[in-house]
Amino acid sequence: MTESDVIQPRTSHPIGNGETPTTDPTLLGTRSTPTHALAAVPVEGPPLTVDGFVEAFLQELHFGQGVQLDRSTVNDQYLALARTVMHYMMAEWLETGRRRRAEPTKMIGYLSAEYLLGRQLGNALLATELTEVAEEGLATLGIDLATLRSQEIEPGLGNGGLGRLAACFIDSLAVMDVPCIAYGIRYEYGIFRQTFFNNRQLEVPDNWLRLGSPWEFPHPERAVQVDFGGHTERTSDENGREHVQWVPSWNVQGIPYHYMVPGYDNKAVNTLRLWSAQATDAFNLQIFNSGDHAEAVRSQTFAENISKVLYPEDSTPQGRELRLQQQYFFVACSLHDYIEHTLPADFDLRKLPDQIIWQLNDTHPVIAIPELMRILVDVKGFEWAEAWDITKRCFAYTCHTLLPEALEVWPVDVIGRLLPRHLEIIFRINEDFLIEVRERFPGDELRVRRMSIIAEHPERAVRMAYLASVAATKINGVAALHSELLRDKVLPDFSEMWPDKFTNVTNGVTPRRFLRLANPKLSELITEVLGDERWVTDLDRLSGLEAYADDASFREKFRQVKAANKTRLFELLKRRDGIDVAPDNMLDVMVKRLHEYKRQSLKLLHIVHLYESVVSGRRDISDIVPRTFVFGAKAAPGYHMAKETIFLINSVAEKINSDSRMQGRLAVVFPANYNVTLAERLIPAADLSEQISLAGKEASGTGNMKFALNGALTIGTDDGANVEIRKLVGDDHFFLFGMSEPEVAELGARGYVPSSFYEQNEDLRRAVDLLGSGEFTGSNRDAASTVVNDLLWNDRFMALADFQSYVEAQARVDAAYADTEAWTRSAILNVARTGFFSSDRSMRDYLDRIWLR
Repeated sequence: MTESDVIQPRTSHPIGNGETPTTDPTLLGTRSTPTHALAAVPVEGPPLTVDGFVEAFLQELHFGQGVQLDRSTVNDQYLALARTVMHYMMAEWLETGRRRRAEPTKMIGYLSAEYLLGRQLGNALLATELTEVAEEGLATLGIDLATLRSQEIEPGLGNGGLGRLAACFIDSLAVMDVPCIAYGIRYEYGIFRQTFFNNRQLEVPDNWLRLGSPWEFPHPERAVQVDFGGHTERTSDENGREHVQWVPSWNVQGIPYHYMVPGYDNKAVNTLRLWSAQATDAFNLQIFNSGDHAEAVRSQTFAENISKVLYPEDSTPQGRELRLQQQYFFVACSLHDYIEHTLPADFDLRKLPDQIIWQLNDTHPVIAIPELMRILVDVKGFEWAEAWDITKRCFAYTCHTLLPEALEVWPVDVIGRLLPRHLEIIFRINEDFLIEVRERFPGDELRVRRMSIIAEHPERAVRMAYLASVAATKINGVAALHSELLRDKVLPDFSEMWPDKFTNVTNGVTPRRFLRLANPKLSELITEVLGDERWVTDLDRLSGLEAYADDASFREKFRQVKAANKTRLFELLKRRDGIDVAPDNMLDVMVKRLHEYKRQSLKLLHIVHLYESVVSGRRDISDIVPRTFVFGAKAAPGYHMAKETIFLINSVAEKINSDSRMQGRLAVVFPANYNVTLAERLIPAADLSEQISLAGKEASGTGNMKFALNGALTIGTDDGANVEIRKLVGDDHFFLFGMSEPEVAELGARGYVPSSFYEQNEDLRRAVDLLGSGEFTGSNRDAASTVVNDLLWNDRFMALADFQSYVEAQARVDAAYADTEAWTRSAILNVARTGFFSSDRSMRDYLDRIWLR
């Protein structure tokens, strides 16, 4: 029931209130198609030989790109190669659809506003087992495969961990041959491309489509009409039953673009379906002919804004409305696509929960809940109670945060203006729910107010996490500690009312991309030791490496791999950013979204502390273990404190790197525009992974897993998945520091005064004073004052409180790194003991605990 459903649209009434579309009778699978035409025809890809591959590649170059080999550019060759590989995947995609239609099973509908996919070519070659064939075949034509791989532009359709996690999950579902359709938005411009000017972040549009995207293919015949605005009207039938009709004031079309998601070594291919917004009436010829050319295409511009940019700046009312438009747009398209195009025409929607479960990846898709209710009640004619029973069994909700400000809340007036019928449905859901709360907890009106989906202060607003909690069949956190805090602190009233709804699924990462592809030399070493590549889909097999941690020859091979990965990274940084890196230094890496709770400022204080201790004469430079500190982070365009932190990091880097006393001992580098492509080079090269968020604030993290899996040791707090990493790898192979979550809560309850830590700790005081002195900002004290003053007088994530513990842990890092053999042993054990963090295991947990229950 997946991929050849792409070519099987059927006549249906749109989920909006437009006219029934005309079905193209030439499309395979429509109701007007003769029965004999529906017979499954075997599909074969090109022959899996070098000669067959070369022939297919040249055909695509000639007839797809329209050029001969000797006249082709690198981009021509890349596009031809990508489409050639697509031909192999296409045959498997069609066969997967045929097989699943013959033996239908429950499907996963993954709803996510983000998919941070990374480059596709390497993964596609791996999945189709074409890497060697392609490399050899292209070489006969004088073409270097690595050159073509570097031509690909990474689609930045996600902001960070949330989007990368979604990409890992759909990869694993394909590898496990689990039927899944993933839905999202085809942003024309993804997450901005980051550059630096005068040490400050500048955002440049991420035009990832500028050279073409060979991995997608549109199906405009499956366009979905999505309505907005207007009002509702009520009528009664002859039996006195009330019917509600939404009369929208404007609408757009959603055009699906399909991406194939191949499994590894199993010939299964799932689908990622991304929606692009277009105007229903894009062009007014009369207005154009009158000379008002801009007005003639106004509706087109207005509609296309919906899928123009990932996460538009929402500090303005217009920006907030656009974000809500994006969220409703993609879930409305997705539910329509499944109900009207994927299900059989005569499907009984009472059985919908047996056919699909939609996973809500954070609060962004939660508007899908009232949308399904609207479809069932207003369009399909179900009674409210029956529709609600169906809806409650069709959704599961993953909460990815512990920060209250990250739980989306939409003002009632915004929803009412854009989605008036949905607001009515939300009010009705809340009304029924509060009756249930009062029955369960009689007389407890404070609880009723706390649990209401509608918040009354500071403005009337819909709490989307509460709506998800009321409707979802299951609610999960993403690490053991996070799930505990989600139950006890974020949603305690809901967990008390429905304890069985709550569960945990610890996140994971795909070993295909983040070990097999990103770290080929380590992968070869693992395969050599374990005897085969079954570990790529069964990561628990890495435990077999543990026996080799005490083997001196294996440790030497492991170090050679790490050294080669460093060389590979340094060559990239030289070409990409003009950055020179000392080859023998410890590589100390902190890469993640720039946010105060992740505490890049604490890392910065440690660097300034080391520098100050040398320039003040309190410490000899020879006592410093040579380190290169690497940052990678983007700050949201409107996040002032984060952008000021980036400025200070770059300013400190500029000063330290130009100080001759630090040469070969301390260096700080901050390559711009950290993305999946850079991560695939940086993570395998790292020696030390910095995971230093304030305990109780990081939901899980997945960067921590990727680093450990590639042989980096972790310095971190007991937060998120760090807790589970430390337990698995052992305290001797993890550098723990900082307060625990209960200690953080206790300090906060007592009243945290950051300046008191500054006054009592000389090392901290010296570091803060130097940072604020203008030493790193051209004698301009004001340039550092935003961050320094915040640390001293606000510091809501307690960097100063954890500073001393962090410095002491870093001293333990220095001592450990000085013992090369012991450090290598710890690194090997990190790899051997982190097989648990495969996204394949995460998907098994979702299947067992949530989706197939």
